Amino acid sequence: MFNYILKRLALIIPTLLGIMLVSFVIIQFVPGGPVERMIAELQGHGSSATSRFTGGGGGDSGITSQASVTGGQGGYRGAQGLDPDFVKELEAMYGFDKPTHERFFKMVGDYARFDLGDSYYRDISVIDLVLEKMPVSISLGLWSTLIIYLISIPLGIKKAVRDGQSFDIWTSAVVFVGYAIPAFMFAILLIILFAGGRYFDIFPLRGLTSDGWDSFPVWKQILDYAWHMILPITAMVIGGFASLTMLTKNSFLDEIGKQYVLTARAKGLSEKQVLYGHVFRNAMLIVVAGFPAAFLHIFFTGSLLIEVIFSLDGLGLLGYESIINRDYPVVLGTLYIYALIGLVMTLIRDVVYVIVDPRISFEAQAR
Repeated sequence: MFNYILKRLALIIPTLLGIMLVSFVIIQFVPGGPVERMIAELQGHGSSATSRFTGGGGGDSGITSQASVTGGQGGYRGAQGLDPDFVKELEAMYGFDKPTHERFFKMVGDYARFDLGDSYYRDISVIDLVLEKMPVSISLGLWSTLIIYLISIPLGIKKAVRDGQSFDIWTSAVVFVGYAIPAFMFAILLIILFAGGRYFDIFPLRGLTSDGWDSFPVWKQILDYAWHMILPITAMVIGGFASLTMLTKNSFLDEIGKQYVLTARAKGLSEKQVLYGHVFRNAMLIVVAGFPAAFLHIFFTGSLLIEVIFSLDGLGLLGYESIINRDYPVVLGTLYIYALIGLVMTLIRDVVYVIVDPRISFEAQAR
C-alpha cells in the first residue's frame, strides 16, 4: 500500500501539469482579456482609468497625449488612438509582454512554490484570497454531505428492506424528482417561498452572517449562522441525496441475495441481526469509501451556483466573478487549488477503500 501511495503522489505532478497546460491554453483564446478591458476603461473614462499608470495626479493630460497617437495597437479591439508604447506598458503590467511559453513556465515555477500571484483587480494575493473564501465553501460542502449521508443511508436501507412495497414506490418518486431537478432550481424555489420572493420572508436572502455578527454572544452567532445556512444547505441536500439513496438501496439488495445471508437466516438469526450484523458492513463499504468523492463533488460543483444565488462569498462566487472580470491569476490559481485537492481526495478515497475493506489491495498495481 505504501508503494502505491508513493506512485500516486508521483503521478499528481504530471497530472497537475496537464490540467494547468490545458487551462492556460484555453485562457489564451478567451476574448476580452485584462488588457482589452483596461483599454475599454481608458477610452470610456479618461483620467479615472489612467490614474494607476500616470500617478493619479495628471488629470486628463496623460491619456490625452497618448490617445492622440494612432496606429500600432497590438491587435486589441478598441485600441485605436492609443500610443503603441502605452499599450505595451499595459501588456507589461499584466505580464503579457513575454512569449506564451515563458509565461507558462514561469507560472509553473511559481505554482510549485505555492506563489499563485496577485489578483489583477483586488489588492491581495491569490493564495490569501482563496484561504479567505475557502471556509464558506467548506461549510457548505461539509454540512451538505453529512446531512445527505444521514438522510440517504437510512432511507436507502429501508427502501431495500421494503423493495417493491408502497413505501419504496412513493419514495422512489421523491428520489426521482430530487435527481431530475438541479440544486439551483430548488434554491430559486426556496427563495420564492421563504426568502421574501413572493410568499414568506422567513430566511435571509444573502450572506453567511448578519451585520454586527462579531458583537453577538456565541449562542446567537451559532443561531445566526444556522439561520443563514438553512436555505442553501436545504437546496444542496434536496439536489444531492437521490444518487446516494439509490446506491445504498442497490448495495443492500445485492448483499441480501447472497449465500451468507441465507445461511445466517437458516441459523435462526432475527432479521435485524442479519441486516445490521452481517449485511450492513458489507453493503456500506462502497458508500462509506465514497464519502471523500461525494464531498469533493459537492465542494467543487454543487456549491458554485448556490453561492452565486445566495451571494455567499465562497470559492464558487469568487471563481464566477473572476471569470467575468477576466482576473486570470485568480482563475488559474483556483483551478490549481481545485485540481490539487481533487487529486489528493481521490487518493484518500482509495486509501479509505482499503481501510474499510482489507480484502482490497493496490500492491499489485504498484509493481
